[in-house]
Amino acid sequence: MNKRLMLLLAVVGVLLLSACGQGAGYETIQIDEVATKQEAGYTVLDVREAYEYEQAHIPGAENKPLSLLQSGDFEGLQEDTKYVVICQSGNRSKQASDLLLEEGYDFVNVAQGMSSWEGAVE
Repeated sequence: MNKRLMLLLAVVGVLLLSACGQGAGYETIQIDEVATKQEAGYTVLDVREAYEYEQAHIPGAENKPLSLLQSGDFEGLQEDTKYVVICQSGNRSKQASDLLLEEGYDFVNVAQGMSSWEGAVE
């Protein structure tokens, strides 16, 4: 009886964990995958504020602050462009990704952010 209960709890736990990892509706990548995505034709979309972007950003990145996306300003974003969404630590990029998903853009979210970026910056 005790073994059956433990097995049942284990199965339920696995199901709950797998359900938590799904549902976002978009792919989340690690910081070390950004360059590969760029090589595949993705454009880096930096959703930090302009002053943060100006201090240092990934070469070729476009800046569209989360605050503008939250106000419904998607001007300048192209529907036929694939984006890699990044911020400083991963929090704002997740919020931006949720908004981009609602608008139908093609993108991947970066789990970490510029604080973990070890590549070149401009």
